[in-house]
Amino acid sequence: MKKYSLVGLGAGVLAVLSMAATPVLAESTLELVKKRGHLRCQVGTPSPGFYQLAADGSWSGSDVSVCRAVATAIFGDPNKVEFQSVTSAVRFTALANGESDMLSRTATWTAFRDTQLGLDFTAVNFYDGQGFMVPADSGIKSAFELKGATVCVATGTTTELNLADFSRANNLDIQPVVFEDNNVRNDTYLKGGCDALTNDKSGLASNKAGFPNPKGHMILPETISKEPLAPAVRQNDSQWSSVVKWTVFALIGAEELGINSGNVDQMRSKPPSPEHARFLGVEGDLNKGLGLEKDWAYNIVKKVGNYGEIYDKYMGDGSPEGIAIPRAGSANALWTEGGLMYSPPFR
Repeated sequence: MKKYSLVGLGAGVLAVLSMAATPVLAESTLELVKKRGHLRCQVGTPSPGFYQLAADGSWSGSDVSVCRAVATAIFGDPNKVEFQSVTSAVRFTALANGESDMLSRTATWTAFRDTQLGLDFTAVNFYDGQGFMVPADSGIKSAFELKGATVCVATGTTTELNLADFSRANNLDIQPVVFEDNNVRNDTYLKGGCDALTNDKSGLASNKAGFPNPKGHMILPETISKEPLAPAVRQNDSQWSSVVKWTVFALIGAEELGINSGNVDQMRSKPPSPEHARFLGVEGDLNKGLGLEKDWAYNIVKKVGNYGEIYDKYMGDGSPEGIAIPRAGSANALWTEGGLMYSPPFR
Protein backbone atom coordinates (compact mmCIF):
# COMPACT_ATOMS: atom_id res chain seq x y z
CA MET A 1 0.00 0.00 0.00
CA LYS A 2 1.86 3.09 -1.24
CA LYS A 3 -0.20 5.45 0.82
CA TYR A 4 0.55 8.28 3.16
CA SER A 5 -1.06 11.41 4.54
CA LEU A 6 0.15 14.69 5.95
CA VAL A 7 -1.03 15.33 9.48
CA GLY A 8 -0.31 18.65 11.12
CA LEU A 9 -1.72 21.15 8.63
CA GLY A 10 -4.52 21.90 11.09
CA ALA A 11 -2.14 22.61 13.95
CA GLY A 12 -4.12 25.65 15.06
CA VAL A 13 -7.22 23.54 15.53
CA LEU A 14 -5.42 20.62 17.10
CA ALA A 15 -3.60 22.82 19.56
CA VAL A 16 -6.82 23.76 21.32
CA LEU A 17 -7.66 20.14 21.98
CA SER A 18 -6.49 18.50 25.18
CA MET A 19 -3.37 16.46 24.53
CA ALA A 20 -4.10 14.34 27.58
CA ALA A 21 -7.57 13.33 26.44
CA THR A 22 -7.62 9.77 25.21
CA PRO A 23 -10.69 8.91 23.14
CA VAL A 24 -13.02 6.28 24.51
CA LEU A 25 -13.05 3.46 21.99
CA ALA A 26 -15.82 0.91 21.69
CA GLU A 27 -13.27 -1.45 20.16
CA SER A 28 -9.62 -2.06 20.90
CA THR A 29 -7.05 -0.53 18.57
CA LEU A 30 -6.09 -3.98 17.30
CA GLU A 31 -9.72 -4.70 16.39
CA LEU A 32 -10.04 -1.33 14.64
CA VAL A 33 -6.82 -1.88 12.68
CA LYS A 34 -7.87 -5.37 11.61
CA LYS A 35 -11.30 -4.13 10.55
CA ARG A 36 -9.82 -1.21 8.61
CA GLY A 37 -7.37 -3.50 6.86
CA HIS A 38 -4.24 -1.42 7.41
CA LEU A 39 -2.20 0.30 10.10
CA ARG A 40 -2.05 4.09 10.47
CA CYS A 41 1.52 4.77 11.53
CA GLN A 42 2.86 8.23 12.29
CA VAL A 43 6.37 9.14 11.14
CA GLY A 44 8.20 12.45 10.83
CA THR A 45 8.84 14.70 7.90
CA PRO A 46 11.24 13.00 5.45
CA SER A 47 14.71 12.48 6.91
CA PRO A 48 17.54 10.15 5.79
CA GLY A 49 17.96 7.02 7.88
CA PHE A 50 14.71 7.24 9.81
CA TYR A 51 11.90 7.97 7.37
CA GLN A 52 12.70 8.71 3.76
CA LEU A 53 10.03 9.35 1.11
CA ALA A 54 10.85 8.21 -2.43
CA ALA A 55 9.58 9.83 -5.61
CA ASP A 56 7.09 6.98 -6.09
CA GLY A 57 5.48 7.70 -2.71
CA SER A 58 7.05 4.75 -0.87
CA TRP A 59 8.59 5.14 2.59
CA SER A 60 11.75 3.52 3.96
CA GLY A 61 13.98 3.89 7.01
CA SER A 62 14.56 2.47 10.48
CA ASP A 63 11.43 3.93 12.09
CA VAL A 64 9.43 3.12 8.97
CA SER A 65 10.61 -0.49 9.39
CA VAL A 66 9.04 -0.59 12.87
CA CYS A 67 5.73 0.45 11.32
CA ARG A 68 6.10 -2.23 8.68
CA ALA A 69 7.00 -4.82 11.33
CA VAL A 70 3.81 -4.08 13.28
CA ALA A 71 1.74 -4.34 10.08
CA THR A 72 3.45 -7.64 9.32
CA ALA A 73 2.74 -8.98 12.81
CA ILE A 74 -0.97 -8.25 12.29
CA PHE A 75 -1.53 -8.92 8.59
CA GLY A 76 1.56 -10.81 7.43
CA ASP A 77 2.09 -7.94 4.97
CA PRO A 78 4.59 -5.08 5.54
CA ASN A 79 2.80 -2.90 3.00
CA LYS A 80 -0.51 -2.64 4.83
CA VAL A 81 0.45 0.72 6.32
CA GLU A 82 -0.79 4.27 5.85
CA PHE A 83 2.16 6.50 6.73
CA GLN A 84 1.25 9.84 8.27
CA SER A 85 3.98 12.47 8.04
CA VAL A 86 3.61 14.63 11.14
CA THR A 87 5.43 17.70 12.48
CA SER A 88 6.99 17.61 15.95
CA ALA A 89 4.61 20.29 17.25
CA VAL A 90 1.44 18.21 16.80
CA ARG A 91 2.66 14.60 16.79
CA PHE A 92 1.42 13.71 20.28
CA THR A 93 -1.92 15.48 19.80
CA ALA A 94 -2.54 13.55 16.59
CA LEU A 95 -1.83 10.25 18.34
CA ALA A 96 -3.83 11.02 21.49
CA ASN A 97 -6.83 12.15 19.42
CA GLY A 98 -6.94 8.87 17.51
CA GLU A 99 -5.73 10.09 14.10
CA SER A 100 -2.86 7.59 14.28
CA ASP A 101 -2.70 4.06 15.67
CA MET A 102 0.93 4.44 16.74
CA LEU A 103 3.89 6.78 16.53
CA SER A 104 7.31 5.69 15.26
CA ARG A 105 9.31 8.87 14.72
CA THR A 106 12.36 9.53 16.93
CA ALA A 107 10.26 10.50 19.95
CA THR A 108 12.11 10.67 23.27
CA TRP A 109 10.57 8.74 26.17
CA THR A 110 10.26 11.16 29.11
CA ALA A 111 8.35 11.12 32.40
CA PHE A 112 6.05 13.98 31.37
CA ARG A 113 5.19 12.49 28.00
CA ASP A 114 4.61 9.04 29.46
CA THR A 115 2.36 10.23 32.29
CA GLN A 116 0.57 13.41 31.19
CA LEU A 117 -0.17 13.20 27.46
CA GLY A 118 -2.44 10.15 27.42
CA LEU A 119 0.30 8.06 25.83
CA ASP A 120 2.33 4.93 26.59
CA PHE A 121 5.86 4.46 25.29
CA THR A 122 6.59 0.84 24.40
CA ALA A 123 10.21 -0.29 23.91
CA VAL A 124 13.34 1.68 23.03
CA ASN A 125 14.44 1.08 19.45
CA PHE A 126 17.32 3.61 19.44
CA TYR A 127 19.42 5.12 22.23
CA ASP A 128 20.48 8.63 21.36
CA GLY A 129 21.75 11.89 22.86
CA GLN A 130 21.63 15.54 21.85
CA GLY A 131 24.54 17.34 20.24
CA PHE A 132 25.48 20.29 18.06
CA MET A 133 26.61 20.75 14.47
CA VAL A 134 28.56 23.71 13.13
CA PRO A 135 30.14 24.66 9.81
CA ALA A 136 33.53 22.93 9.57
CA ASP A 137 35.26 26.26 8.94
CA SER A 138 33.65 28.00 11.96
CA GLY A 139 36.61 27.33 14.23
CA ILE A 140 34.28 26.01 16.94
CA LYS A 141 35.54 22.73 18.40
CA SER A 142 33.34 22.34 21.49
CA ALA A 143 29.76 23.04 22.53
CA PHE A 144 31.19 25.05 25.44
CA GLU A 145 32.49 27.56 22.88
CA LEU A 146 28.92 28.51 21.85
CA LYS A 147 28.64 31.41 24.32
CA GLY A 148 26.22 33.97 22.90
CA ALA A 149 25.69 31.89 19.76
CA THR A 150 22.43 31.58 17.86
CA VAL A 151 21.33 27.95 17.58
CA CYS A 152 18.63 26.58 15.25
CA VAL A 153 16.28 24.14 17.01
CA ALA A 154 12.93 22.45 16.38
CA THR A 155 10.11 23.64 18.63
CA GLY A 156 7.89 21.27 20.61
CA THR A 157 10.81 18.92 21.29
CA THR A 158 13.00 17.84 24.18
CA THR A 159 15.81 19.30 22.06
CA GLU A 160 14.50 22.81 22.68
CA LEU A 161 14.20 22.20 26.43
CA ASN A 162 17.65 20.60 26.69
CA LEU A 163 19.21 23.53 24.83
CA ALA A 164 17.79 25.96 27.39
CA ASP A 165 19.03 23.78 30.28
CA PHE A 166 22.51 23.43 28.78
CA SER A 167 22.81 27.17 28.18
CA ARG A 168 21.60 28.05 31.66
CA ALA A 169 23.72 25.46 33.47
CA ASN A 170 26.90 26.63 31.71
CA ASN A 171 26.14 30.39 31.58
CA LEU A 172 26.41 30.41 27.79
CA ASP A 173 23.54 32.79 26.93
CA ILE A 174 22.71 30.77 23.81
CA GLN A 175 20.01 32.38 21.66
CA PRO A 176 17.59 29.76 20.29
CA VAL A 177 16.09 30.25 16.83
CA VAL A 178 13.01 28.00 16.81
CA PHE A 179 11.26 26.33 13.88
CA GLU A 180 8.29 24.02 13.51
CA ASP A 181 9.42 22.78 10.08
CA ASN A 182 12.74 20.91 10.12
CA ASN A 183 13.38 21.71 6.46
CA VAL A 184 13.08 25.45 7.15
CA ARG A 185 15.34 25.02 10.20
CA ASN A 186 18.00 23.25 8.15
CA ASP A 187 17.77 25.75 5.30
CA THR A 188 18.18 28.63 7.74
CA TYR A 189 21.29 27.00 9.23
CA LEU A 190 22.78 26.32 5.79
CA LYS A 191 22.25 29.97 4.80
CA GLY A 192 24.04 31.21 7.91
CA GLY A 193 20.93 32.24 9.81
CA CYS A 194 22.30 30.66 12.98
CA ASP A 195 25.74 29.69 14.24
CA ALA A 196 24.90 26.07 15.03
CA LEU A 197 22.21 23.42 14.68
CA THR A 198 21.15 21.21 17.59
CA ASN A 199 19.33 17.89 17.43
CA ASP A 200 19.73 14.31 18.57
CA LYS A 201 23.11 13.17 17.28
CA SER A 202 21.49 10.59 15.02
CA GLY A 203 19.30 13.39 13.66
CA LEU A 204 22.38 15.53 13.06
CA ALA A 205 23.97 12.65 11.16
CA SER A 206 20.77 12.35 9.13
CA ASN A 207 20.68 16.10 8.47
CA LYS A 208 24.36 16.14 7.50
CA ALA A 209 23.90 13.23 5.09
CA GLY A 210 21.19 15.20 3.29
CA PHE A 211 23.17 18.45 2.99
CA PRO A 212 24.68 19.42 -0.40
CA ASN A 213 28.19 19.33 1.11
CA PRO A 214 28.23 16.99 4.14
CA LYS A 215 31.97 17.45 4.66
CA GLY A 216 31.39 21.16 5.21
CA HIS A 217 29.80 20.47 8.59
CA MET A 218 31.09 19.00 11.85
CA ILE A 219 29.23 17.40 14.77
CA LEU A 220 30.77 18.58 18.03
CA PRO A 221 31.96 15.90 20.50
CA GLU A 222 29.72 16.71 23.49
CA THR A 223 26.50 14.79 24.18
CA ILE A 224 24.29 16.86 26.46
CA SER A 225 21.31 14.58 27.14
CA LYS A 226 19.84 11.09 27.19
CA GLU A 227 17.36 10.49 24.37
CA PRO A 228 15.80 7.00 24.48
CA LEU A 229 13.69 6.88 21.32
CA ALA A 230 10.65 4.60 21.34
CA PRO A 231 7.35 4.02 19.54
CA ALA A 232 4.30 5.29 21.41
CA VAL A 233 0.61 4.39 21.56
CA ARG A 234 -2.45 5.73 23.38
CA GLN A 235 -2.95 4.81 27.01
CA ASN A 236 -5.52 2.33 28.32
CA ASP A 237 -5.18 -0.29 25.58
CA SER A 238 -2.76 -2.81 27.05
CA GLN A 239 -3.13 -5.38 24.28
CA TRP A 240 -2.25 -2.86 21.58
CA SER A 241 0.68 -1.60 23.63
CA SER A 242 1.87 -5.20 23.93
CA VAL A 243 1.59 -5.77 20.17
CA VAL A 244 3.83 -2.78 19.42
CA LYS A 245 6.21 -3.49 22.31
CA TRP A 246 6.69 -7.15 21.47
CA THR A 247 7.13 -6.33 17.80
CA VAL A 248 10.19 -4.25 18.76
CA PHE A 249 11.33 -7.07 21.05
CA ALA A 250 10.90 -9.53 18.16
CA LEU A 251 13.28 -7.48 16.01
CA ILE A 252 15.86 -7.45 18.81
CA GLY A 253 15.18 -11.01 19.95
CA ALA A 254 15.64 -12.39 16.45
CA GLU A 255 19.11 -10.89 16.27
CA GLU A 256 19.93 -12.26 19.74
CA LEU A 257 18.89 -15.71 18.57
CA GLY A 258 20.84 -15.45 15.31
CA ILE A 259 17.67 -15.46 13.20
CA ASN A 260 17.65 -13.24 10.12
CA SER A 261 15.66 -12.88 6.91
CA GLY A 262 18.05 -15.22 5.12
CA ASN A 263 17.97 -18.17 7.52
CA VAL A 264 14.54 -17.86 9.14
CA ASP A 265 12.98 -20.62 7.02
CA GLN A 266 15.77 -23.02 7.91
CA MET A 267 15.50 -22.09 11.59
CA ARG A 268 11.77 -22.69 11.50
CA SER A 269 12.06 -26.08 9.84
CA LYS A 270 14.71 -27.23 12.34
CA PRO A 271 14.69 -24.97 15.43
CA PRO A 272 18.08 -25.24 17.19
CA SER A 273 16.54 -24.68 20.65
CA PRO A 274 13.16 -24.56 22.42
CA GLU A 275 13.32 -20.73 22.49
CA HIS A 276 13.82 -20.65 18.73
CA ALA A 277 10.78 -22.90 18.36
CA ARG A 278 8.65 -20.69 20.63
CA PHE A 279 9.83 -17.51 18.91
CA LEU A 280 8.99 -18.84 15.45
CA GLY A 281 5.59 -20.24 16.50
CA VAL A 282 6.54 -23.88 16.05
CA GLU A 283 5.82 -24.61 19.71
CA GLY A 284 3.73 -22.95 22.40
CA ASP A 285 1.03 -20.32 22.19
CA LEU A 286 2.79 -16.99 22.83
CA ASN A 287 0.57 -15.42 20.18
CA LYS A 288 -2.68 -15.81 22.11
CA GLY A 289 -2.31 -12.89 24.48
CA LEU A 290 -1.33 -10.64 21.58
CA GLY A 291 -4.31 -11.56 19.43
CA LEU A 292 -2.01 -12.53 16.56
CA GLU A 293 -1.34 -15.65 14.49
CA LYS A 294 1.30 -18.18 15.60
CA ASP A 295 3.69 -17.12 12.84
CA TRP A 296 3.65 -13.39 13.68
CA ALA A 297 7.32 -13.18 14.69
CA TYR A 298 8.41 -15.45 11.82
CA ASN A 299 6.65 -13.12 9.37
CA ILE A 300 8.36 -10.06 10.85
CA VAL A 301 11.85 -11.51 10.38
CA LYS A 302 11.05 -13.01 6.98
CA LYS A 303 9.58 -9.82 5.51
CA VAL A 304 11.24 -6.98 7.44
CA GLY A 305 14.41 -8.47 8.97
CA ASN A 306 15.91 -8.38 12.44
CA TYR A 307 17.14 -5.31 14.33
CA GLY A 308 20.71 -5.65 13.07
CA GLU A 309 19.63 -5.95 9.45
CA ILE A 310 17.51 -2.81 9.75
CA TYR A 311 20.28 -0.91 11.53
CA ASP A 312 22.93 -1.85 8.96
CA LYS A 313 20.71 -0.82 6.07
CA TYR A 314 19.46 2.52 7.33
CA MET A 315 21.61 3.70 10.25
CA GLY A 316 25.01 2.18 9.51
CA ASP A 317 27.18 2.17 6.42
CA GLY A 318 26.04 -1.17 5.03
CA SER A 319 24.07 0.34 2.16
CA PRO A 320 23.72 3.59 0.17
CA GLU A 321 20.69 4.42 2.34
CA GLY A 322 22.70 4.32 5.59
CA ILE A 323 23.75 7.45 7.46
CA ALA A 324 26.99 5.95 8.86
CA ILE A 325 26.31 5.91 12.61
CA PRO A 326 28.66 3.26 14.11
CA ARG A 327 26.89 0.61 16.17
CA ALA A 328 29.85 -1.27 17.62
CA GLY A 329 30.58 -0.12 21.13
CA SER A 330 27.46 2.05 21.31
CA ALA A 331 24.35 1.70 23.45
CA ASN A 332 22.57 0.36 20.36
CA ALA A 333 24.71 -2.78 20.25
CA LEU A 334 23.24 -5.99 21.67
CA TRP A 335 23.72 -6.49 25.41
CA THR A 336 25.99 -9.43 24.60
CA GLU A 337 28.29 -6.96 22.81
CA GLY A 338 28.36 -4.28 25.50
CA GLY A 339 25.26 -2.36 24.43
CA LEU A 340 21.76 -1.88 25.86
CA MET A 341 19.67 -3.65 23.20
CA TYR A 342 17.93 -6.49 25.03
CA SER A 343 14.74 -8.46 24.57
CA PRO A 344 12.82 -10.12 27.42
CA PRO A 345 12.62 -13.92 26.98
CA PHE A 346 10.20 -15.42 24.48
CA ARG A 347 8.84 -17.86 27.05
